[in-house]
Amino acid sequence: MTARGWFLFSLMGVLWGIPYLMIKVAVDGGMSASMVVFARCAVGAALLLPFAVRQGNLINVVRAHWRPMLAFACIEIIGPWWTLTDAERHLSSSTAGLLIAGVPIVGVLLARFFGDTERLGARRTAGLALGLGGVAVLTIPHLTGGDARSLTEMLVTVVGYATAPLIMARYLRQVPTLQLIAPCLLLSALVYAPAATLQWPSTPPSLPVLASLAGLGVICTALAFVAFLELIREAGPTRAVVFTYVNPAVAVTAGVLFLDEELTAGVVAAFTLILLGSFLATASGRRRGERPVAWSTRQTSRADGRVESPSGALPEERPGSTGQGGG
Repeated sequence: MTARGWFLFSLMGVLWGIPYLMIKVAVDGGMSASMVVFARCAVGAALLLPFAVRQGNLINVVRAHWRPMLAFACIEIIGPWWTLTDAERHLSSSTAGLLIAGVPIVGVLLARFFGDTERLGARRTAGLALGLGGVAVLTIPHLTGGDARSLTEMLVTVVGYATAPLIMARYLRQVPTLQLIAPCLLLSALVYAPAATLQWPSTPPSLPVLASLAGLGVICTALAFVAFLELIREAGPTRAVVFTYVNPAVAVTAGVLFLDEELTAGVVAAFTLILLGSFLATASGRRRGERPVAWSTRQTSRADGRVESPSGALPEERPGSTGQGGG
């Protein structure tokens, strides 16, 4: 991965490691899941939409790609953000962050249905087993009462987060980043606006809650989505979500430091298994029928893991590699 890719990877590890803390503060402060999702989508759309319009041709882009854009909005935002937020009414922010670490594992499995021909092999299969074991260690103690519903909501979130990058990489790679995410955030805000209006508290939210909503909208939505979609273009959909290795560490640390959440032996064991399993499950492998190619300075690394050697031509420019859609 390029230096730009590593920078985006590291940035995403932090940007999407702290939302669990902010969501927990918001829901514990009396905000419903619909209000939290509406607030972060509305703030994100308000920040990004002017830049998307400034790029020009936004209406035509939406008309040409509205079907995959609608699918991306539903699978990445409208569904998972509500289920994640509602789940944190019963789960700690640390537990939610750890469960999201299963996204790369699910992504490896789902990639098979999107035409990925890369072999799993013994190493990656073992990684899947270890990761699922880590999820089991984390979830079994919670399989009672309201927690069972929350764990189901987390499963929906994980599947959505694993599927959306595959849709983006296959159908929306040519769409500039801002012109993809701004309309999706606007649509999501409109979907949740009625429920948020009806559920808005009669008394003003506390300053910590308002700060959390602002942070979710500005940092964890507007800034994070721009970085995330550029990372998908740079590293490909399967390996782009590997930054969720880092998310649990950030989520657990934030929960322990700011919310006095307990760091138990089970949490440490689950984190170790999920981290190791995700690393093994997403390890690079050779595609069927593909021979190893010696690297040279005239080759370009492709986002899907292949390497191409241009003959007598400049390296192919990848969409987004020059900041396409970066505003």
